[in-house]
Amino acid sequence: MKILKRKRIIIYFLSLILLGLLVWYGELILYGIEQGRGQFRILWNTKTPEKFLAQGNYSDSLKVFFKKKLDLIEEIKQFAIDSLGLRPSKSYQKIYDQENRSLLWTISASEEFALEPKEWNYGFLGSMPYKGYFDSLKAYRLVQELEEGGYDVNIYNPAAWSTLGWFNDPILSSMLYWSEGGLASLIIHEMTHATIWISGNVEYNENLADFVGDQGALLFLAQKYGKNSDIYRDYAQGDQDAEKFYAHILRGTEKLDSLYRSFRDKESIQQKRTKKNALIQKIVQKMDTIRFRNPERYQKYFEDKLPNNAYFMLFKRYRAKQNQFEQEFRQKFGSNFKKYLAYLKEKYAS
Repeated sequence: MKILKRKRIIIYFLSLILLGLLVWYGELILYGIEQGRGQFRILWNTKTPEKFLAQGNYSDSLKVFFKKKLDLIEEIKQFAIDSLGLRPSKSYQKIYDQENRSLLWTISASEEFALEPKEWNYGFLGSMPYKGYFDSLKAYRLVQELEEGGYDVNIYNPAAWSTLGWFNDPILSSMLYWSEGGLASLIIHEMTHATIWISGNVEYNENLADFVGDQGALLFLAQKYGKNSDIYRDYAQGDQDAEKFYAHILRGTEKLDSLYRSFRDKESIQQKRTKKNALIQKIVQKMDTIRFRNPERYQKYFEDKLPNNAYFMLFKRYRAKQNQFEQEFRQKFGSNFKKYLAYLKEKYAS
């Protein structure tokens, strides 16, 4: 009887603890379940390259094109492991056919008059300045809630994402249409996340993955095709244009930050909005002064909608630390990725 009574007491207290966790983390748990369901649906419906290519809804010429890209992905992965020192992974071995549909909607938000991101708590993963949904209705419902709450909001469909090694990430069929350099950068970026991830420091994680992805793609293309190849030159020139664009937007974030810091309490919201919109318009117009190699790609970049604080925050998150990584990589490690990533893996062991 005493043992039975003790068990009942233990069960009672465990139930109270579980109830407390559900009340405290209920929203996070429900969100995790929804995300897990979406991720599981994708993983459950992946196919081997052989089955994907054998299906009858693609022409023979397109299947040949896909086969070349699938072989290329294997080469990129092996290069990332052997030449860069990224962690071996079973990701990108199977394919999920998107059938030209978007899969994930990622939302970020910022204060209206400050470059301060809204963050969401993800438990042991730490806080992150974005939230993703596999359900577009729920994503746009959150967008509406944030906008009604006075936030600047940005929503986009990521080309790929990393589960940080928890699952074997699939190749998404849309990735097969990417250029050789773009595909290399994307795969290496996501493999970097699965190798090094610092909980609660998204800006460092994304900047590092962008740096390794950009530099790793150039090294891969140089090794496979040669620096005199059209494939290498096209990607390198596009990369140079992108760097000019990133630099311009980052300069814009600095100007916006200075403007917001100059605001005084006595100014009305409308006065602040007028100054903010005028500066953003000026930043956009000054893009015409940038000498792009392929200007047509950027000429109509903001034709439909002006960027907002959430958009500018994306570039701080992904690009603001590139010079820091470049300097550390070249000066301390002699441009040797294996040494550099070994150092980072030891420093940020997780």
